[in-house]
Amino acid sequence: MYGAEFTRVSDLIYRSRGKDYRAEAENVGRMVREKRPDAVSLLDVGCGTGAHLEVFGESFADVAGLDLSEDMLDVARTKDLRATLHAGDMCDFSLGRRFDVITCMFGSIGHAGSYGRLRDALRGFARHLNPGGVAAVDPWWFPETFLDGYVSADVVTEGDRSLARVSHSVRVGDSSKMEVHYTTADPTSGIHHFTETYVARLFTREQYETAFSEVGFEVEYVPGIHRGRGLFLAELR
Repeated sequence: MYGAEFTRVSDLIYRSRGKDYRAEAENVGRMVREKRPDAVSLLDVGCGTGAHLEVFGESFADVAGLDLSEDMLDVARTKDLRATLHAGDMCDFSLGRRFDVITCMFGSIGHAGSYGRLRDALRGFARHLNPGGVAAVDPWWFPETFLDGYVSADVVTEGDRSLARVSHSVRVGDSSKMEVHYTTADPTSGIHHFTETYVARLFTREQYETAFSEVGFEVEYVPGIHRGRGLFLAELR
């Protein structure tokens, strides 16, 4: 789970690294509407600070978000979102209603951690979809596309605040482990440093497709998008 310090700067970090939430959400919205033209309701699982929800709310009349991190949801609540926000685990949640579309963006599904929990998450998606509903899942890296030892560095300034981010990612068994160091500086607080460690499972494409099938979906994989991770589009049978 992301720490409170990270949540306060997450939107700034990802914007500075070129993440285009609007383009991603509009593209996913277009693809799910090709399968479900009459879709009006959407649940974004792993919604974080609501950056994708801001865009989904422009084209879907009824939107909601789910995230395990209360700190992330607190940031989302400061935005003018047309969305109902829920705290919950993507692998074990019950909202008491169904949606036409469920999205899970930014590789968040990798945090399921095991094949059993991946299947539990997708079973929960199926349970919360209307008949013929569509799930759009942005996977984490596959084992063959993950770059072991990858290093990344960014520096960004916004107003009177500057932030530096350095990361190192390695493969540990069937998972990726990313260690990230952040340094922030502003005139009032001075310089502050904190670290985060993220572990995500490197599921294979076949594992995703099998898990979707086992819980009642027909799934296709769209390669190339989302910085090369691709997207799974699944229709509930």
